[in-house]
Amino acid sequence: MAKIEFKMPKLGESITEAAIITWFKNVGDTIDKDEMLLEVATDKVDSEVPSNVSGVVEEILYQPNEVIKIGETIAIINSNGEMSKPSEKKEKESPKTQPPRAKQVTKTKKVEVPAQELNQEFRVSNSNTFFSPLVVSIAKAHHISFEELARIPATGAEGRLRKSDVFKYIEVGRPYKFAQPAAQSDPTAYRIPQLTFDKGKGKIIEMDRMRQMIADHMVYSKHTSPHVTAYVEADLTTMVNWRNANKGAFQDKYGEKLTFTPLFIEAVAKAIQDFPNINASVDGKNIIVKEEINVGMATALPSGNLIVPVVKNADKKGLLDLAKEVNALVIKARENKLNADDIKGSTFTISNVGTFGSVMGTPIINQPEVAILAMGIIKKRPEVIETDNGDEIAIRSMMYLSLSFDHRVVDGYLGGSFVRRVADYLEQFDINRKI
Repeated sequence: MAKIEFKMPKLGESITEAAIITWFKNVGDTIDKDEMLLEVATDKVDSEVPSNVSGVVEEILYQPNEVIKIGETIAIINSNGEMSKPSEKKEKESPKTQPPRAKQVTKTKKVEVPAQELNQEFRVSNSNTFFSPLVVSIAKAHHISFEELARIPATGAEGRLRKSDVFKYIEVGRPYKFAQPAAQSDPTAYRIPQLTFDKGKGKIIEMDRMRQMIADHMVYSKHTSPHVTAYVEADLTTMVNWRNANKGAFQDKYGEKLTFTPLFIEAVAKAIQDFPNINASVDGKNIIVKEEINVGMATALPSGNLIVPVVKNADKKGLLDLAKEVNALVIKARENKLNADDIKGSTFTISNVGTFGSVMGTPIINQPEVAILAMGIIKKRPEVIETDNGDEIAIRSMMYLSLSFDHRVVDGYLGGSFVRRVADYLEQFDINRKI
């Protein structure tokens, strides 16, 4: 009889932990090698995890919603298909009325909230300033501060906050999210007004987990980064004509569709090389200028939610490689097959709002980046152009580009120059380019 420790597998580059969503097997169930054992969540991606051995599930060490470190044992499997003999107490229990419970793992490590994180003028429900690592992990995932944690009613022993308390608090809409101190020491400080709105009546649709995370990320981004948006207009007539003339031959030769997205990514990567400070993130008072150019592309999922798969090292890839990668990521997104690595590591993001018919957009920055570029619909319009015969009116394929940037570290000159440079690369497209 061989007892195998099933560990939380590595789910992608830089992933250090994952939350268990559901177990597909219970204690006592038989499982085959490569059969799905559980489903886990990392950031935006849900992944099904297969068993690496055949046998019988003997122990499940963690319950759904618990956050587990990569490499930690989460289940015990008897690889020869036999179960260890249950204790006398377990034999008396009916499996129908007493479902197997996961082994309770005691964690003694606690996190102490820094004194400066708590304002004594707040009226808090939970005065305990010690939180377990699990509670802290959940709080980080939902951008809940220590101050907000301290206000959540606690039901644990000795007034300790439990994960169920946190999830219940989230479910009821986080009522203390914007609570303010009873008194402000600075009379000029801005206070969020405590307003009550009539939200009306209608069909109630509960947000799914991904929509909740998107909502949290968007609010966090607007709260963190002072957004400024710069706009330019680009004449894409040459590029549009070249693509229309070559897309059929491109697909016949390489078996890949030639969309506008790889052409946009190519131009963006070139412009980032010219203005590397746009390819950055903020860490406190430091600016981290990234060495790699990884372009994320906002993509709609079948559910209507958005996700950002990433084209890694876009500056080092030719048009064919960019087209292959873009097409592959879009297909995986549509089929809900994106993995954790597919959405990690972006340093700059683009959003093709023209796909939905929008003329332009004011996108919200994908944290921790400092800028995001939106491309509007490519539309034919009459434009005044300069020719050898003077000014003439011609039908041109025009597109608006809008760059939202973090004004903490990107000023108007850098933001405006960068988006103009992207437009220049699009406008100066080589009509004689070979595929």
